[in-house]
Amino acid sequence: MSNQDKTKEEYVVKFIKSFDANEQAMEPFKEHRKDLRKNFTENGWLSPAEMRHAVRAYRMIKKDEDFDSLHDIYDKLSKMIGGF
Repeated sequence: MSNQDKTKEEYVVKFIKSFDANEQAMEPFKEHRKDLRKNFTENGWLSPAEMRHAVRAYRMIKKDEDFDSLHDIYDKLSKMIGGF
């Protein structure tokens, strides 16, 4: 069967199988992220709010978002942890 002969339903099934495989492959990394957050919280290194702001800043940098937004996040982080 060529790609032209496949039905939408077949593409949906193929997509779901691929998506599921991807989700399963990511699961250990999700657990690692969860453990990382727990470790930083339990050791008193960062609060959950501080980690959320750090992750927001990280994502903004990765997306190449505007500096003004990044600066606002930086200010919030700086105030929360007493300056960098």
